[in-house]
Amino acid sequence: MNIPIAPAAQTGSAPRDVQHYMRAGLLQLASLPPLSLYVHLPWCLRKCPYCDFNSHESRDELPEARYLDAVVADLEAALPLIWGRTVHSIFIGGGTPSLFAPDAIDRLLGDIRARLRLDAGCEVTLEANPGTFEKERFRAYRGAGVTRLSVGVQSFNDRHLKALGRVHDRAQALAAVEEAASAFETFNLDIMYALPGQTMAELEQDMRQALAFAPPHVSIYHLTIEPNTWFAKHPPLLPEDDAAYAMLDRITELTTEAGLARYEVSAYARGSHQCLHNRNYWQFGDYLGLGAGAHSKLSFAHRIVRQVRLRDPQRYMAGALAGHAIAQDEDVRRADLPFEYMLNALRLRDGFALQEFSERTGLAITAIAKGLQEAEAKGLIQRDMERVRPTERGFDFLSDLQSLFLVD
Repeated sequence: MNIPIAPAAQTGSAPRDVQHYMRAGLLQLASLPPLSLYVHLPWCLRKCPYCDFNSHESRDELPEARYLDAVVADLEAALPLIWGRTVHSIFIGGGTPSLFAPDAIDRLLGDIRARLRLDAGCEVTLEANPGTFEKERFRAYRGAGVTRLSVGVQSFNDRHLKALGRVHDRAQALAAVEEAASAFETFNLDIMYALPGQTMAELEQDMRQALAFAPPHVSIYHLTIEPNTWFAKHPPLLPEDDAAYAMLDRITELTTEAGLARYEVSAYARGSHQCLHNRNYWQFGDYLGLGAGAHSKLSFAHRIVRQVRLRDPQRYMAGALAGHAIAQDEDVRRADLPFEYMLNALRLRDGFALQEFSERTGLAITAIAKGLQEAEAKGLIQRDMERVRPTERGFDFLSDLQSLFLVD
């Protein structure tokens, strides 16, 4: 999973002096949350019609060296904001990061290690597309330091892959997953459902094929029509909502039978193979985002800050190399923090600890007391003196549950 890339202004700015972030403010954070690193590599072989991420078709040779120079310059400019903090996970997303050669990924991770303190068990995820699959390529990523491969299969059905505009076919998907399973102890398969014309039987075929590889982690995504995409202008005929809900229920049944537990709304894992990087997002941890259009969320003693990098790859490279990679930089409003926290934490099956809410937001529990009371009355959560967890109904109506914490 990567962070959604929102539209951003294209006038880059230099990072503010660290004293700007350390000045007095309305929040009181006793400690800082875990820190992750996200690196966005924005190019794809072809833009998928459903995709609203910041991705761009690669019509010419990729500017690997210059782009990595820009990412490293961006990182060096951001170092004062995270100085002394340990990075617990790295996620290289896109776009299609597997378009970058293993040598480039090796260089990127080496440059990161030279500048940041990484946790001894730092999880390093790379997103890969079966359309870029080469047998030695996946193993070379492992040799470069990638510990977890996320393979964007989406479907094993050629008709559905064509409808989704994917550049790979069933045979390439099977070969890529087989090699991922061979080269990596931990790997993830992305599977989409409620596809154009998809039947329950076809959904089951996709899931049984995916689970035949005994993946330790599967991410499930409901195909939705996002604004400013090809599908928004030319919407396909999708299964009705009731059929889509039934498909998700069947996915959960099949993954449970295969020994995978649904630990998050869209994520299923076996044993210790949960995605640590995504868990940090959902637990309202911090992350530094580098690359075109990447988002950051960083905590300081008296404020929580969100940043967005320049969106266009060419402007990002020019801006980052000149020390001006940031397009947006603003404090999260105190009034918005309860909703922002709940938007993430309530996605998790085990919910959140009440104490952690205060630690991560700097707010008292009273800030969410009214929303919790209403959610409990509607049967959307269950809670005790320590934790809050979404119920099955809360999982099914997650948007309704999260909306209870919006600012009036």
